[in-house]
Amino acid sequence: MPRVKITEVAREAGVSLSTVSRVMNGNPTVDPVLAGRVREVAARLGYTANPLARSLVLGRTQTVSVVIPDLANPTFQAILRGLSHAAAKDGYHVLISDTEEQVHEEREIASTTRRRTDGVILCAPRMPQQELSALLPGIAPAVVINRPPLTEAPTVSADYGIAITELIDHLRDLGHTRIAFLSGAVASASGEARLRAITAATRADAELEVVEIPAGVDFDSGAAAADAVLASGATAVLAFNDLVAMGLLSAVTAQGIRVPDDLSIAGFDGIPFAAYTSPPLTTAAVPAAELGRSAWAAMHALLSGEEPRADETFAPAVVIRESTGPARL
Repeated sequence: MPRVKITEVAREAGVSLSTVSRVMNGNPTVDPVLAGRVREVAARLGYTANPLARSLVLGRTQTVSVVIPDLANPTFQAILRGLSHAAAKDGYHVLISDTEEQVHEEREIASTTRRRTDGVILCAPRMPQQELSALLPGIAPAVVINRPPLTEAPTVSADYGIAITELIDHLRDLGHTRIAFLSGAVASASGEARLRAITAATRADAELEVVEIPAGVDFDSGAAAADAVLASGATAVLAFNDLVAMGLLSAVTAQGIRVPDDLSIAGFDGIPFAAYTSPPLTTAAVPAAELGRSAWAAMHALLSGEEPRADETFAPAVVIRESTGPARL
């Protein structure tokens, strides 16, 4: 069936082509009665605006760029899922760029993709604060996920500090006084929030000792840290994320270490796989999809000329499972 043309709608409704265009693009300046007549004719004829033509009229691509540090990470995948589904409901597409934890590429990718899109959402950018603040005005409108509040752009984040504090309290209640922390990405703002919470906990509890062991952000990093964890004398481990915790769990189990009888392990993020390890993993579940939806809401407000919330923070929920137990004597 031939596509209905805008000229047919204009002729049937008795209006100009520009009036039909303004009505179909949601322009509020058109008389409501006239707009209603145009929409009725368009619906009856089965007319829909050509997406490319609409973009040209609006001066927009109907696409936003999302820059993330690691597409393989299930948490970032969940953020993207929530964001892209919310954007689709508003008629927008999402262009995804993965920096693969290469901090030096973030600025160039954000700037390049902004030239082809209507806005940029930076998910957990690793660049230093000063560099981020300098970048944001040049790529506006922009939204930032998982960074502290900024004056240059709205932010959406999870409260990593409070969740780490709750996990430490859980391990202390089980009698653990020497805990290993497998730190993750060096430039991660959420990692810094974890470390601040750990420092506060050790200062408040003279019996608590937390040993930091450098690690990465993936399964292999956790497995590679197994020997260092066992040599530390720790009876419990806080991993940077669930992937690291799962790698450690696999490696120590292969060495005959019983979890949690000999060593308790807690992850972070609450990825779906964490419930199916052996034993199931204690974790702090980040509302990743909600972060994505909230980031889109802020971006949509900017694109619509509205005032978004300057900063929105979500609290992860600690989920206690069988990978943590009483400290060994």
